[in-house]
Amino acid sequence: MYAGQDLTQIRKWLGGQKLKAPTMKDAPPFYRNLEAALDERRAGHNLVTLHRFEHKVDFSSNDFLSLATSGMLRKAFLEELERNPDFAVGSAGSRISDGNNAYIESVEGQIARFHGAEAALLVSSGYDANCAIFSAVPRPGDAIVYDELIHASVHDGMKTSLASTQIPFKHNSADSLRETLVSLKESQSLIRQGTRCVLVAVEAVYSMDGDVTPLAEIVEVVKDLFPDGNAQIVIDEAHSTGLVGKNGRGLVCALGLEKETQIAIRLHTYGKGLGTTGAAICANSTVLNTLLNFARPVIYTTAPSFPTLAAIRAGYNLMESGETQKLQDRVQYLVRHFCESIEADPAWDEAVNAGICSIPVSQDLESRSFVTQFLPVWTRQGQNYFLTMHLHGDGYTAIPIDPPVVPRGTGRVRLIIHAGNTEDEVEGLAASICRWAQEMLDIQESKTPGNEIPSAMRKVYGLAQAADGQGLDPSKLAANPVE
Repeated sequence: MYAGQDLTQIRKWLGGQKLKAPTMKDAPPFYRNLEAALDERRAGHNLVTLHRFEHKVDFSSNDFLSLATSGMLRKAFLEELERNPDFAVGSAGSRISDGNNAYIESVEGQIARFHGAEAALLVSSGYDANCAIFSAVPRPGDAIVYDELIHASVHDGMKTSLASTQIPFKHNSADSLRETLVSLKESQSLIRQGTRCVLVAVEAVYSMDGDVTPLAEIVEVVKDLFPDGNAQIVIDEAHSTGLVGKNGRGLVCALGLEKETQIAIRLHTYGKGLGTTGAAICANSTVLNTLLNFARPVIYTTAPSFPTLAAIRAGYNLMESGETQKLQDRVQYLVRHFCESIEADPAWDEAVNAGICSIPVSQDLESRSFVTQFLPVWTRQGQNYFLTMHLHGDGYTAIPIDPPVVPRGTGRVRLIIHAGNTEDEVEGLAASICRWAQEMLDIQESKTPGNEIPSAMRKVYGLAQAADGQGLDPSKLAANPVE
């Protein structure tokens, strides 16, 4: 089950859950107060710690196309460096001071052309991009209407937004969006008159659910209710860049909506599908000039360095050449192969019918033109940690997801299929999940007291006791929250 390194990582995590503030009575208040705040997490056994999964099969990282690890991107990156042997390593300033140069502008031009956009602005990360967009673009009197499962970075951007009206709509529901926008028009006279605007925020692919926004329907709702254009869509393509559309151009391009006037802003990030780092905001010059003048995450940060830009360009060169299309197709095949494999096991259907686990996004795959790389396994409350430890014991990485990352009562284990995974690995993952499901079925049918915890979790609980963690509740042995 667990190898030596696994045990070291588990012991490290368990040791980090011990309360510290009570032992620091003589320490400076500065550090004692910080540890008291951390103890609030330790009390729930969910203090975040750093970990390594170096010797396990990757079903959890954001390296969707395996570009970060396969060597393909590395080769293209080194070739780009060879074409520019005299490059300066650092950018030497922010974009509005000394950090602008011909190379970064040429990369932005390449990005804009690839996605069929008027222009693009490179920033440090998708998080910074969303903070920039939602803090700087809305003007006083504007409103933001957002999908209720929108990314945390959008919420952080909205905290400093000039738009005082911020309203969620039901996840992926064009009908709910329509109701929300109608109500907003009725209650806000300036928006109704067309002198103030609405930003509609969505993601192309939602990584915690693995589903896709109904973008075409959303565009029609916005056009119908705001024909004069004072409602605009902002779409985050973080999880679709490189994975969706021809050569990975994203959902907007896949649907042929790149010239749609109701889509004002597209965000493409590079720390996931492209295997590097950074992000680009695609929009027209009016929006990008607004960001350059009002967005603090753009103004008060150093421009991307040459190696970062070269890696991004290398990724785009691979996409433009069609070399990544086979990786896209590989992900599509492996996701469908996993679903076929797990559904062929009788234990899976029995566990789903018993309410032990399910993968909602795997339903009706045959009717979809494409599937996403995300396969969240929903479990009963707290049992996502049971499944996680079982998968780790079988040599597969997986991450349990709990509130506040997802709504309360919807805990799950998020699995991610990569282009670099093999058929045997995918089949092995499905078989491992089904073995766990069978064990949970057996436990459910058993009347033996003390047999409520599956074997992999009992091993971890044994380590907790050995680490002087007798007070740890095995149902709360959480891994790190993500995204």
